[in-house]
Amino acid sequence: MKYSTVVSIASACCLALLLAVANSSGQAHTWNPHSNKPLEKYDNPPAYIYRLDTSPRMISPHGVFVGYQVNVDANGNNIVGDAANECTISVDPTNSNRMAIGWRQFNSVQSNFRQGGYGYTTDGGFHWTFPGVLQNNVFRSDPVTNSDETGTFFYLSLLQTFCENMYRSTNGGQSWTELQADGLAGGGDKQWFTIDKTNGSGHGFQYQSWDTTTCSGSGQFSRSTDGGVTWQATIIVPNSADLGTLDVDTNGNLFIGGEGGFNNQFYCIRSSNAQIGNQTPTFDQVTTVNMGGVLTGGGINPAGLDGQLFLAVDRSGGPTNNNIYMLASVQPPGRSTTDVMFVRSTDDGLTFSAPHKVNDDPVNPSKWHWFGTFSVAPNGRLDAVWYDTRNAANNTDSQLFYSFSTDAGVTWSPNVAASNLFNPFEGYPNQSKIGDYITIVSDNTGGNVAFSATFNFNPNLGQHEEDVYYVRVFPSGGSTPTPTPTATATATSTATATATATATSTVTPPATPTPTATSTPRPTPTPRSEPTQRPRPTPAPRPA
Repeated sequence: MKYSTVVSIASACCLALLLAVANSSGQAHTWNPHSNKPLEKYDNPPAYIYRLDTSPRMISPHGVFVGYQVNVDANGNNIVGDAANECTISVDPTNSNRMAIGWRQFNSVQSNFRQGGYGYTTDGGFHWTFPGVLQNNVFRSDPVTNSDETGTFFYLSLLQTFCENMYRSTNGGQSWTELQADGLAGGGDKQWFTIDKTNGSGHGFQYQSWDTTTCSGSGQFSRSTDGGVTWQATIIVPNSADLGTLDVDTNGNLFIGGEGGFNNQFYCIRSSNAQIGNQTPTFDQVTTVNMGGVLTGGGINPAGLDGQLFLAVDRSGGPTNNNIYMLASVQPPGRSTTDVMFVRSTDDGLTFSAPHKVNDDPVNPSKWHWFGTFSVAPNGRLDAVWYDTRNAANNTDSQLFYSFSTDAGVTWSPNVAASNLFNPFEGYPNQSKIGDYITIVSDNTGGNVAFSATFNFNPNLGQHEEDVYYVRVFPSGGSTPTPTPTATATATSTATATATATATSTVTPPATPTPTATSTPRPTPTPRSEPTQRPRPTPAPRPA
């Protein structure tokens, strides 16, 4: 019997078991991501592709929203038998038609070997080109992309050594240059990074943080003062906070959001001097934040996270300028499923509001709201997206949902579905998850989303496959927010001057997506204005 046949049978058995458990109750066992961390490890060799089948690329409309497949071959067709997940998107702030997405590329679902996949578009997301991977047959994972204010893209990628590389693209993600020898960007598992796009002393500095599984053996934070080429010695993050993101306010202050590595408590951590190149960064404010629950893994995403923490700063220049926002899919007390929860700070991270539930469906312990993420538009609007099972009879089939806020998160618009339903348990690349995060980057008229879904059907395996999709979300797709009481500030901050240098919208039943050949006329794009020049766009999630 061929090895591929054995693997296929084993995979099918595992899938059947997972589906039986999940579909029986809509719930499965969750685990603490700090005590049970699936590491990024080399456990399968590169997959040998015996044949490469194709089918028309998937275009999946749902109401006014249209999802376009990103991981396509040179002819724009779907690649049958591969898998792609865990995607991050970057948008050129000088030309909104130019975008790039990075993802984990599995050349075959019969191997867990992944590489750094990437795709780009020059026409606003209607057509995507997938030139290949960052390095052929080199294990890479945890892709994180970002753009500076000039439209230069960056791609941070993790090796199996838990060391990293930063790549740069000056042509909209069409090609990438490795900025240092393999692994010399430091780092660790579940890494994230941001760029200082202010006009201050830290302009162009890059900051990254990661979890407690590190490349160097110590420290969870590093800084680059030369555009990601060289990285300074690692620094300890207070409370070992991880599984979150970073951002910079208009004054150049750096903020790290994360959950404590050993206490399941969320934190917002500030460094006021990271922007000073000749000083070792220190953390001068540590604020405890109540997110209304804790991060989890497992359940609807058996081998991965159900969500991570996202932190973003408002740099609109208006009344909400320098507000700090945090959003995460968390498991509330007494629950085994997750909700999308949001908090904000209006005083430079000193205190935060009480947690606000963004998903507006009634509390149902069988429903999941997972992979929550958000971004801040240049005009201060907040856009949030997540996977949601509210419309699934089996409590696990998921849809991308969208909501926005125009009042700094005090109220949120009625939630609307932005994709068709898909089965998140199919298409596993010999690894039982659909990645660990999705991402969104907003402009003044809407948001650009990179997400994974299983719309394509693989006839060889008799199941759907994981692919990467792009969709444009926008406020005109939903109603105006209904005012709700403002949450009161409850969180308290611990000042640590010590340096640590060592609306119920009607849901239309989803139409079944059908593969559409590239020659089929595309829906007319929703008009969106070119983003005005701004000091810097908003960065953006994670694990394995």
